[in-house]
Amino acid sequence: MTNNMAEPPSAVPPRTGSVGGGKASTNVVSTISQFADDHLTLVRSLSTGLAIAGVVIIARSIKLTAKFGTASEIPAYFIERNVSLRGRVRRVTDKGLEVEHTPIKIPVLSSLLGKCRPDSLLDVRLAGVQVTAEGWAWLRDHLTSTETVWFRLIRRDDNTLDCLVSLGRGVVFNTCVNEELLRLGLGRTVPVVGLHHGSRLYWRVHRRLLRAEVQAERRGRGLWVQESFWKRLAGALSDSAVVRLLKKLLRRT
Repeated sequence: MTNNMAEPPSAVPPRTGSVGGGKASTNVVSTISQFADDHLTLVRSLSTGLAIAGVVIIARSIKLTAKFGTASEIPAYFIERNVSLRGRVRRVTDKGLEVEHTPIKIPVLSSLLGKCRPDSLLDVRLAGVQVTAEGWAWLRDHLTSTETVWFRLIRRDDNTLDCLVSLGRGVVFNTCVNEELLRLGLGRTVPVVGLHHGSRLYWRVHRRLLRAEVQAERRGRGLWVQESFWKRLAGALSDSAVVRLLKKLLRRT
């Protein structure tokens, strides 16, 4: 009689590959951890060095601490986004302001990223204002080299910057020099070139400048000083034909 009973299955040998791999991975992690513990100062120094190098690269790429000496050195996206820079007015000419740019100073990084250029000045014009001779005199009296000014970039015209210049009087309060000149009647408004006509900034700047000029006109300041009635009458009479005839007769006698 044939024995039809199946033979018992042979024992399956245990898998040792995954266990061995797990032990190997554990050994690698343990080795790295032990090395990090034994050389903690070195690891921290490397991490700090990599972090500083990253910050330096980023700061250089966005010109974070750069000192600008000419308008051409300012990145185009600074002007497109109307970035505000700070500086000090070194001279007031008949055409505009000569401003020494004061960059952002970060300990250690500032010395790594560039050298100081004390005699490099930016040519800055007051955007939206045609300044009178009296206005330039006012600027020379009120813009001292010891006071920090902020100039918001509007346009770059060759090597000249059209800007909105403000005197910093604190975190909240400041004085826009462009508006102040118009408010005192020391200039006239002109179109602000460089801003997109559909932008919110364009309309806000024009509205503020025109409002300042209207205030000067209503109060009779500067260019808008109204002569008295008797002075205007005397001027009209001096130019009349009758007065000229009387002067001729008096000269003959």
